[in-house]
Amino acid sequence: MLPTYPYQGRTYQFDPTQPLDISLPLAPGEDQVNCFWAEPVQIEVIRVGNFVGSVAQGGSTNYQRVHLTPHGNGTHTECYGHISPDPAATLDRHLRRFLFVARLVSVEPRLQPNGDLVVLLADVQRELAGAVAEALILRTLPNDLAKRTRHYSGTNPTYLEPALAHWLATEQVEHLLVDLPSVDREEDGGELLAHHAFWRYPHATRQAATITELIFVPEAVEDGLYLLNLQVTSLVLDASPSKPVLYRLVDPENTTRNS
Repeated sequence: MLPTYPYQGRTYQFDPTQPLDISLPLAPGEDQVNCFWAEPVQIEVIRVGNFVGSVAQGGSTNYQRVHLTPHGNGTHTECYGHISPDPAATLDRHLRRFLFVARLVSVEPRLQPNGDLVVLLADVQRELAGAVAEALILRTLPNDLAKRTRHYSGTNPTYLEPALAHWLATEQVEHLLVDLPSVDREEDGGELLAHHAFWRYPHATRQAATITELIFVPEAVEDGLYLLNLQVTSLVLDASPSKPVLYRLVDPENTTRNS
């Protein structure tokens, strides 16, 4: 028997032995995804007296220090603390659930008169056809493998129309996952319109809502309904490296996969 997950009056099945990892790894070196001029991930061997934290170098154990920038290196999840001065606005305080029903849709950004590529509200609404869920996963097209190693800094990457972020908030979508470095334009004068709209900050802040950026959804993962396991560290910060994992949801009363 497969485990089940209830959602909106229906009971879905999922196979826990078939996880779909949509995170990007955190590894040292220049051939990893990078954005907002962050330094590459660095891993350093710790040396104290005669101790060396490397088995390969003769030590008894591997003991290393990691230097990374959550917003600039790899897949990361952020809360409204990203745009708030409140020291209590940290992800570990506000992300208290980790399983959500998510809908994955693939959308092609539209070229704007100013040359920007933007994911538009109308295109996402068309793909969803009214079927929203607790979380939305946006896969932008074309879905090339270069997303796994691209250096985005200074390239004005694709971003979301602020109206889309506002609409998702009104539809009570709590968690937004994108394969982009940011939901906002790389350089926008500090306005961060989509961030503000999605979190409804500062007047009606959705404190439990999160945005996850720099995911990668493999081509073999079909659009549809999934159980999302949003894994993060217990880092006391507005953002954390994260590992979103999907499980395809199946309605046992309908032998076809959910779409």
